[in-house]
Amino acid sequence: MRKLINTSSRPSAKAGRSRKRHVDLVSWLVVGIGDITTKRVLPAILAEPRSCLAGIVTRNPVKAASYGVRSWTNLDDALAQSDANAVYVATPVFLHAPQTIACLYTGKHVLCEKPMALDYAEACRMQAAAEQTGCLLGIAYYRRMYPKVNRALELIAAGAIGRVVFAEATSHDWLDANGARSWLTDPRMAGGGPLYDIASHRIDLMNYLFGKPARATGHFSTLVQTIDVEDNATVLIEYENGVRGVVDVRWHSRVPRDEFRIRGTDGEMDLTPLNGPSIVYPGGQEHLPTHENLHYPCIQNFVTAVLDNAPLRSTGVSALPGAWVTEEVLTAAVRRY
Repeated sequence: MRKLINTSSRPSAKAGRSRKRHVDLVSWLVVGIGDITTKRVLPAILAEPRSCLAGIVTRNPVKAASYGVRSWTNLDDALAQSDANAVYVATPVFLHAPQTIACLYTGKHVLCEKPMALDYAEACRMQAAAEQTGCLLGIAYYRRMYPKVNRALELIAAGAIGRVVFAEATSHDWLDANGARSWLTDPRMAGGGPLYDIASHRIDLMNYLFGKPARATGHFSTLVQTIDVEDNATVLIEYENGVRGVVDVRWHSRVPRDEFRIRGTDGEMDLTPLNGPSIVYPGGQEHLPTHENLHYPCIQNFVTAVLDNAPLRSTGVSALPGAWVTEEVLTAAVRRY
């Protein structure tokens, strides 16, 4: 078993205070202009009052034309010529580590799409680069900003369900392997299938809620889809505090599911559907909707971390345990096609 380096899944205020404020505006360079970028990331940057869009890096400059900013087809040129002080990396997973590291070493703060990297070693190199340069590294696990997730943390701390012992998350849907997201089925670009794509969010949330994972294992296979990555994966995580978590993700279900439940010695907390506003617990039910743009709170938090030294909610350090869990599953699993 590969040892997990000592990390904390919660933001460090001390780390935030060690940075000096140099600017009063975050000027963004966005690398990659795919589905998530156009629907959420760019609208969030344009709506955030202390942000401006400095430029876009894309293989197809036509995609950037409507934003009225300079575009580049080469990241190195953009880093040399842009006046951006922050970069959003939204390219396929195999580019996350090299592009993030290149940006950090030019003095740019980086917010990188999930999952952090292709493997744990790459993720560690990204974090090492952030530490060596003194720049911020964030990973876009935006569900950490969900109001009901943070309410769940409060309720757990208050003993609303007693001692937490078990949690389960499922994310099931059907992937159109020939659609706009077809690159996700190329293991060289994406690393894997739903284990990398949708399990990473749920694994990160469990790390956020329950702390440091001690052991992880799992199984994955390709049962229905004719693709080169798994179409389903089941992850089992044991935490240092004794909580056991199960994450099951599938790209071969025509019945969508988005479940997240936490069980304790005195009751259950239900966040199903995870992307909805409802949280139910013994004696209570609350309606806590997310922002209409799920990426906006993530962008806003990164801006406050850069400008105000506020704690960053999803850091390179906090994302490392998720990369470690994924690698443990890949090492332990027996793969069947």
